[in-house]
Amino acid sequence: MDAQTGARYTLAGIRLVNGVAALLAPQMMARRLGADPTRPALIYALRMFGVRTVVLGAELLLLKDADALRRALRVGTLIHASDALSAAQAGRAGTLPPGPAMAATAISTVNVALTLVAQWPCCRPSARRH
Repeated sequence: MDAQTGARYTLAGIRLVNGVAALLAPQMMARRLGADPTRPALIYALRMFGVRTVVLGAELLLLKDADALRRALRVGTLIHASDALSAAQAGRAGTLPPGPAMAATAISTVNVALTLVAQWPCCRPSARRH
């Protein structure tokens, strides 16, 4: 398995684990964020995040068309960069406690890196032949 494929599968796994956790155990996810797990609006938002994240992860495993996969990875870069910036800002503003904010920022930053590695031209077999 090349680095590009490994990065794509790793990112898919991270997305699926986090998405399923948000869908099936939103109260646990809320506690991990340092939030009140009894707030219905938060539970709803976490479940929406979970659905989004599961779909994004499944795309990386199920898409066979190279153009569609490249598009999914490009969109993923923007999504995860936005997630990282949002988590960092929430930590800075105090709307998330420092520990969970740092963890969320780190996870999203790793996800950005994985999308970039999965798209990296040097990792494609056709790019190495030239």
